[in-house]
Amino acid sequence: MKSVLREQVINKEGAVFPSKTYMSMVLEPAYDEAKTQFIDSMLEIHYAHLIMLVEQGIIEDAEAKKIAKAVQKLDVETIKLSSYTGEFEDLFFEVEHSLIEEAGDIAGNLHIARSRNDMGIAIYRMTLRTKLLVLIEKAIKLREALIELTEEHKETVMIGYTHTQQAQPTTLSHYLNAMTDVLTRDIQRMQAAFRTVNRSSMGAAALTTSGFAINRERMKELLGFEEVIDNAWDAVAGADYIAETATSVQLSALNLGRSMQDFLLWGTQEYGAFLLSAPYVQISSIMPQKRNPVSMEHMRALLSSVAGDCQTVLLMVHNTPFGDIVDTEDDMQPYIWKAVEKLGGIYELLTSVLLTMEVNKEVLLKRAQESFANVTELADTIVRKDGLSFRQAHHVVSSTVKELMRSGQITLHSLTLELLNKQFMKIVGKQSSLSEEELKQCLSPEYFVQIRSLEGGPSPTRMEKTIEVRQKEQSDLIFWLNERKDNLSKAALNVKTITSKWTDSQN
Repeated sequence: MKSVLREQVINKEGAVFPSKTYMSMVLEPAYDEAKTQFIDSMLEIHYAHLIMLVEQGIIEDAEAKKIAKAVQKLDVETIKLSSYTGEFEDLFFEVEHSLIEEAGDIAGNLHIARSRNDMGIAIYRMTLRTKLLVLIEKAIKLREALIELTEEHKETVMIGYTHTQQAQPTTLSHYLNAMTDVLTRDIQRMQAAFRTVNRSSMGAAALTTSGFAINRERMKELLGFEEVIDNAWDAVAGADYIAETATSVQLSALNLGRSMQDFLLWGTQEYGAFLLSAPYVQISSIMPQKRNPVSMEHMRALLSSVAGDCQTVLLMVHNTPFGDIVDTEDDMQPYIWKAVEKLGGIYELLTSVLLTMEVNKEVLLKRAQESFANVTELADTIVRKDGLSFRQAHHVVSSTVKELMRSGQITLHSLTLELLNKQFMKIVGKQSSLSEEELKQCLSPEYFVQIRSLEGGPSPTRMEKTIEVRQKEQSDLIFWLNERKDNLSKAALNVKTITSKWTDSQN
């Protein structure tokens, strides 16, 4: 007896490859990504592989000429605009079919000592390395903006917070420099990921290399890779290149998200630290006074989205067999592209927001002048002036502040030498040797910042030295970026120059 349900499935899905649902859910989306993301890299590999086969004496110049001209005649723009029909399993077979139609069966020799496996991995790596360089460039530009703002706000005194509570006076410059250093480590992790990504799988074939005497090192050079993946199994099975990229991007998003949360708090009327420029705020539909910092809100949300896309990548790798497998290929790749491109957009937007915002220096200074956050320096001064242990000096100052707060005094202006000496007598049995002028000085947030000139401190003189170092690091980062971009451009130009002798010939 025939199954009615089975017949319904066959009628709906068809009886030959590909089924309707498999086509719409898997093959068509993969094709749409491939035709835009992979076609240029695929043709670059075709040319490079052809050059290598000729140099190794595996095919003749005459064959190479026919194949190169067939590759040249491929209408890339038409391919990018095409739709998936199911006639071919994927873009690779569609392109191969077109080459054979144009050059004849000889075009099939372009596949000597090559598999979709090693070629596909090379394409993924070439695509990702380009996107990583764009991301790193945008991160470097954000870093440049942070350095400029660090210079601008060396004397913008503000309160620093620990455990979300007022802690000590510092400067906005100090905070921005801390952001710079976190971003620097993010960039360094991206550079490390780039090195892992920029390794050649070509010549691994399916997973065991080939019996043909090909030159894997030459393929590396022609395609602009920095290294060859030595083990052929690893070349087609290893997915850590994408996982490493995902972790570096994910951590970058998490790091920046913490500052976005600070900025959103500091932009409230109650905090009053800064005002965003008009292009980056929206008004309320009902409240005329509102200036909603939506650009920062969106960035905070999108940073979480970046982290989520990266987590998807890591989970898709989880528990997969160590071999060539679709889990780590067409279905996964778009998630890391989205994460990389989204983070790059956030870097670009944040650069514009920070460079155009107005900082309310007066409000920040006034808040610091009134805050009990300055009293760490009072304890330090008592140690230096009166010879108390720091723990004893801490006790004296803490008791003084508590006494003030019990009496309803909530600003530092109420802390007088008379009140301090009362606690001194109570705890130490004598009065402090501090003068009124010395007390006033050590309770000044400007003085607090000025004398913290050790490495890593917020004093303007220290920040000047720090900025010099960060600018030198910036030059090194730009040099690294330009060197990598130049290497890829030179490799592409070299391939074009070599193959032009075949494609430009009329014979």
